[in-house]
Amino acid sequence: MIISRTPLRMSFVGGGSDLPAFYREHGGAVLSTALNKYVFVTANKKFDAGVRVAYSQTEEVVSASEIRHALVRAAMGLLGLNGGVEITTVADIPSRGTGLGSSSSFTVALLHALYAFQGRYVSNERLAEEACRIEIDICGEPIGKQDQYAAAVGGLNVIEFRPDDTVGVIPIICRPSTVERLQSSLLMLYTGITRSASSLLREQSQDVSGDRAKKAALRRMVQLCYVLRDELQADNLDAFGDVLHENWELKKSLASRITSSEIDDWYDIARRHGATGGKILGAGAGGFLLLSAPPERHPAICHALPGLRPVPFEFERFGSQIIFYQPA
Repeated sequence: MIISRTPLRMSFVGGGSDLPAFYREHGGAVLSTALNKYVFVTANKKFDAGVRVAYSQTEEVVSASEIRHALVRAAMGLLGLNGGVEITTVADIPSRGTGLGSSSSFTVALLHALYAFQGRYVSNERLAEEACRIEIDICGEPIGKQDQYAAAVGGLNVIEFRPDDTVGVIPIICRPSTVERLQSSLLMLYTGITRSASSLLREQSQDVSGDRAKKAALRRMVQLCYVLRDELQADNLDAFGDVLHENWELKKSLASRITSSEIDDWYDIARRHGATGGKILGAGAGGFLLLSAPPERHPAICHALPGLRPVPFEFERFGSQIIFYQPA
């Protein structure tokens, strides 16, 4: 029995610059953190030579090529694993459409568990690289690379996406008290709306490739990553909400469905009750609303938005890990 645990992620600024339509021309950057909300994948030797996969559905097939779940099929193919394994998965947060990078966290967790099942060590950087290959190249998802690296490596980082397709993960160096104050200022509210990130990102990628104004917006969002990095590394949180707010205003200009009148109303109410900035996490249109506000204003914001559910969280220093290893 093997169990892997892989964190979800929260992206603050720069989202969208990790799409190849942008970073291959201009370079991209995202400032994000891993969270103490996880995807767990177990891999266990099966009694026979077939494959059993249990997620929201259960599949039992003769060989990996028959698996309907595209990510599982691709991961097993990449590792040359045809059968003799049972795979199960559970998550702390609803698994799709919430803006926390759950699909990529699952892919990283799956790869990690399957490598360990084969008795093979793999670095976190390689997990991220191969998760990108599976999701983008093999499965054809129109997504970027930030989620895979945030999930695999963990921590609070600037993640850079270079025109030559390489990725750099640069940790934010600041006092522990700064990270604690940042955590305590953030409020994450579940909207109850789930959506397909792929369709939103496909539209965004197509629009950005030929729109100078949208490219300019993304270039400014990349600049904001480094503005925020410098503020955090100077142990200054005064500008955090303002940067988050500017990034959200820019992000809304990238595609037509990133926000809605309902989301805009929630955000405006939160701002009137003390939030200095915020955003919808992930591709937009639903999932979680992240807000930055003094901790003493959090109760008033929650009271003003009774339809949204606050979800407590902490930052996670570590990336994907094998938390149980008992090989057959």
